[in-house]
Amino acid sequence: MDQKRLPRREREKIARRDEIFSAALDLFSEKGYHNVSMHEIAEKAEFAIGTLYKFFENKEDLYKALVLEQAEKFHNALVQAIEEPDDEIEKLRNYVRAKGELFTANVQMIRLYFSETSGASFNIKAGLDSEIREQYGNFLGMLASVFASGMEKKRFKKIADPYHLAVAIHSLTNAFLFLWLEAPDRHPYPEDPDVILNILFKGLVDP
Repeated sequence: MDQKRLPRREREKIARRDEIFSAALDLFSEKGYHNVSMHEIAEKAEFAIGTLYKFFENKEDLYKALVLEQAEKFHNALVQAIEEPDDEIEKLRNYVRAKGELFTANVQMIRLYFSETSGASFNIKAGLDSEIREQYGNFLGMLASVFASGMEKKRFKKIADPYHLAVAIHSLTNAFLFLWLEAPDRHPYPEDPDVILNILFKGLVDP
Protein backbone atom coordinates (compact mmCIF):
# COMPACT_ATOMS: atom_id res chain seq x y z
CA MET A 1 0.00 0.00 0.00
CA ASP A 2 1.15 3.53 -0.81
CA GLN A 3 2.13 5.14 2.50
CA LYS A 4 1.00 8.55 1.25
CA ARG A 5 -2.58 7.30 1.35
CA LEU A 6 -2.35 6.22 5.00
CA PRO A 7 -3.56 8.49 7.84
CA ARG A 8 -0.87 10.84 9.18
CA ARG A 9 -0.66 9.01 12.52
CA GLU A 10 -0.06 5.70 10.75
CA ARG A 11 2.64 7.26 8.54
CA GLU A 12 4.36 8.66 11.63
CA LYS A 13 4.21 5.25 13.31
CA ILE A 14 5.85 3.61 10.29
CA ALA A 15 8.53 6.33 10.18
CA ARG A 16 9.36 5.83 13.89
CA ARG A 17 9.55 2.07 13.40
CA ASP A 18 11.92 2.55 10.46
CA GLU A 19 14.13 4.86 12.54
CA ILE A 20 14.30 2.25 15.30
CA PHE A 21 15.24 -0.41 12.75
CA SER A 22 17.94 1.81 11.28
CA ALA A 23 19.47 2.52 14.69
CA ALA A 24 19.28 -1.15 15.70
CA LEU A 25 20.89 -2.31 12.47
CA ASP A 26 23.78 0.13 12.90
CA LEU A 27 24.41 -1.05 16.45
CA PHE A 28 23.87 -4.77 15.87
CA SER A 29 26.19 -4.78 12.86
CA GLU A 30 28.84 -2.78 14.73
CA LYS A 31 28.77 -4.51 18.13
CA GLY A 32 26.83 -7.75 17.69
CA TYR A 33 23.37 -8.67 18.92
CA HIS A 34 24.44 -9.69 22.42
CA ASN A 35 26.44 -6.50 23.04
CA VAL A 36 23.62 -4.05 22.36
CA SER A 37 20.90 -2.98 24.80
CA MET A 38 17.47 -1.54 24.16
CA HIS A 39 18.63 1.63 25.94
CA GLU A 40 21.45 2.04 23.41
CA ILE A 41 19.06 1.59 20.51
CA ALA A 42 16.64 4.13 22.00
CA GLU A 43 19.46 6.63 22.50
CA LYS A 44 20.77 6.22 18.96
CA ALA A 45 17.26 6.52 17.50
CA GLU A 46 16.67 9.56 19.77
CA PHE A 47 13.54 8.08 21.30
CA ALA A 48 12.53 7.46 24.88
CA ILE A 49 13.02 3.84 25.90
CA GLY A 50 9.26 3.56 26.39
CA THR A 51 8.73 4.29 22.69
CA LEU A 52 10.71 1.17 21.75
CA TYR A 53 8.59 -0.97 24.03
CA LYS A 54 5.44 0.32 22.36
CA PHE A 55 6.70 -1.34 19.17
CA PHE A 56 8.61 -4.37 20.47
CA GLU A 57 8.35 -6.55 23.57
CA ASN A 58 12.12 -6.85 23.96
CA LYS A 59 15.40 -6.86 22.02
CA GLU A 60 14.78 -10.35 20.64
CA ASP A 61 11.39 -9.26 19.27
CA LEU A 62 13.01 -6.20 17.65
CA TYR A 63 15.80 -8.28 16.10
CA LYS A 64 13.39 -10.84 14.66
CA ALA A 65 11.16 -8.12 13.23
CA LEU A 66 14.18 -6.41 11.64
CA VAL A 67 15.52 -9.58 10.01
CA LEU A 68 12.11 -10.77 8.84
CA GLU A 69 11.26 -7.40 7.29
CA GLN A 70 14.55 -7.40 5.38
CA ALA A 71 14.06 -11.02 4.34
CA GLU A 72 10.62 -10.17 2.96
CA LYS A 73 12.08 -7.21 1.06
CA PHE A 74 14.75 -9.44 -0.49
CA HIS A 75 12.19 -12.13 -1.31
CA ASN A 76 9.85 -9.68 -3.03
CA ALA A 77 12.67 -8.15 -5.09
CA LEU A 78 13.88 -11.56 -6.28
CA VAL A 79 10.35 -12.69 -7.12
CA GLN A 80 9.86 -9.54 -9.18
CA ALA A 81 13.17 -10.16 -10.95
CA ILE A 82 12.08 -13.57 -12.26
CA GLU A 83 8.49 -12.61 -12.99
CA GLU A 84 9.08 -9.64 -15.28
CA PRO A 85 10.61 -10.97 -18.54
CA ASP A 86 9.01 -13.68 -20.67
CA ASP A 87 12.22 -15.41 -21.71
CA GLU A 88 13.58 -17.95 -19.22
CA ILE A 89 17.23 -17.02 -19.82
CA GLU A 90 16.44 -13.37 -19.14
CA LYS A 91 14.61 -14.37 -15.97
CA LEU A 92 17.78 -16.06 -14.72
CA ARG A 93 19.93 -13.09 -15.73
CA ASN A 94 17.56 -10.78 -13.86
CA TYR A 95 17.80 -13.03 -10.81
CA VAL A 96 21.61 -12.98 -10.78
CA ARG A 97 21.68 -9.18 -11.22
CA ALA A 98 19.00 -8.49 -8.62
CA LYS A 99 20.65 -10.70 -6.02
CA GLY A 100 23.96 -8.90 -6.48
CA GLU A 101 22.26 -5.51 -6.19
CA LEU A 102 20.44 -6.56 -3.01
CA PHE A 103 23.59 -7.82 -1.33
CA THR A 104 25.74 -4.84 -2.26
CA ALA A 105 23.06 -2.35 -1.18
CA ASN A 106 22.42 -4.10 2.15
CA VAL A 107 25.85 -5.22 3.35
CA GLN A 108 25.13 -4.40 7.01
CA MET A 109 22.04 -6.60 7.05
CA ILE A 110 23.69 -9.46 5.18
CA ARG A 111 26.70 -9.54 7.50
CA LEU A 112 24.50 -9.27 10.57
CA TYR A 113 22.19 -12.09 9.61
CA PHE A 114 24.87 -14.58 8.65
CA SER A 115 27.13 -13.77 11.60
CA GLU A 116 24.53 -13.46 14.31
CA THR A 117 22.08 -16.24 13.51
CA SER A 118 24.90 -18.76 13.83
CA GLY A 119 25.65 -17.57 17.34
CA ALA A 120 22.32 -16.19 18.52
CA SER A 121 20.20 -17.96 21.11
CA PHE A 122 18.26 -21.05 20.06
CA ASN A 123 14.93 -19.25 20.46
CA ILE A 124 15.96 -16.42 18.12
CA LYS A 125 17.35 -18.74 15.49
CA ALA A 126 14.39 -21.11 15.66
CA GLY A 127 11.91 -18.28 15.35
CA LEU A 128 13.67 -16.83 12.35
CA ASP A 129 14.48 -20.10 10.63
CA SER A 130 10.92 -21.34 10.39
CA GLU A 131 9.64 -18.22 8.62
CA ILE A 132 12.69 -17.58 6.46
CA ARG A 133 12.89 -21.25 5.49
CA GLU A 134 9.30 -21.07 4.24
CA GLN A 135 10.12 -18.00 2.10
CA TYR A 136 13.25 -19.72 0.83
CA GLY A 137 11.34 -22.86 -0.08
CA ASN A 138 8.66 -20.88 -1.89
CA PHE A 139 11.24 -18.97 -3.90
CA LEU A 140 13.19 -22.09 -4.84
CA GLY A 141 9.92 -23.50 -6.17
CA MET A 142 9.42 -20.40 -8.32
CA LEU A 143 13.00 -20.57 -9.57
CA ALA A 144 12.55 -24.27 -10.37
CA SER A 145 9.48 -23.38 -12.45
CA VAL A 146 11.70 -21.12 -14.61
CA PHE A 147 13.91 -24.12 -15.43
CA ALA A 148 10.87 -26.36 -15.98
CA SER A 149 9.33 -23.83 -18.36
CA GLY A 150 12.61 -23.52 -20.26
CA MET A 151 12.74 -27.29 -20.65
CA GLU A 152 9.17 -27.44 -21.91
CA LYS A 153 9.99 -24.80 -24.53
CA LYS A 154 13.23 -26.61 -25.47
CA ARG A 155 15.27 -23.59 -24.29
CA PHE A 156 17.05 -25.79 -21.76
CA LYS A 157 18.24 -29.37 -21.92
CA LYS A 158 16.90 -31.71 -19.26
CA ILE A 159 20.27 -32.17 -17.61
CA ALA A 160 18.82 -32.30 -14.08
CA ASP A 161 15.65 -31.91 -12.09
CA PRO A 162 14.43 -28.28 -12.24
CA TYR A 163 14.45 -28.04 -8.44
CA HIS A 164 18.05 -29.24 -8.28
CA LEU A 165 19.00 -26.62 -10.88
CA ALA A 166 17.29 -23.95 -8.77
CA VAL A 167 19.32 -25.04 -5.74
CA ALA A 168 22.47 -25.01 -7.89
CA ILE A 169 22.03 -21.45 -9.19
CA HIS A 170 21.05 -20.23 -5.73
CA SER A 171 24.20 -21.79 -4.26
CA LEU A 172 26.43 -20.48 -7.07
CA THR A 173 25.26 -16.89 -6.62
CA ASN A 174 25.71 -17.17 -2.85
CA ALA A 175 29.26 -18.42 -3.31
CA PHE A 176 30.18 -15.47 -5.52
CA LEU A 177 28.54 -13.04 -3.10
CA PHE A 178 30.32 -14.45 -0.06
CA LEU A 179 33.63 -14.14 -1.90
CA TRP A 180 32.79 -10.51 -2.61
CA LEU A 181 31.85 -9.89 1.04
CA GLU A 182 35.20 -11.24 2.21
CA ALA A 183 37.40 -9.56 -0.42
CA PRO A 184 35.49 -7.09 -2.63
CA ASP A 185 38.60 -5.84 -4.44
CA ARG A 186 39.94 -9.30 -5.19
CA HIS A 187 36.60 -10.97 -5.93
CA PRO A 188 34.10 -8.41 -7.27
CA TYR A 189 30.64 -9.76 -7.97
CA PRO A 190 30.39 -10.16 -11.77
CA GLU A 191 28.61 -7.33 -13.57
CA ASP A 192 27.77 -9.72 -16.40
CA PRO A 193 25.37 -12.39 -15.05
CA ASP A 194 26.56 -14.84 -17.71
CA VAL A 195 29.90 -15.14 -15.89
CA ILE A 196 27.93 -17.14 -13.31
CA LEU A 197 25.21 -18.57 -15.53
CA ASN A 198 27.66 -19.97 -18.08
CA ILE A 199 28.79 -22.44 -15.43
CA LEU A 200 25.38 -24.02 -16.04
CA PHE A 201 24.77 -22.91 -19.61
CA LYS A 202 28.07 -24.13 -21.05
CA GLY A 203 29.04 -26.84 -18.60
CA LEU A 204 32.48 -28.16 -17.74
CA VAL A 205 33.00 -31.22 -19.91
CA ASP A 206 33.87 -30.73 -23.58
CA PRO A 207 31.56 -33.09 -25.53
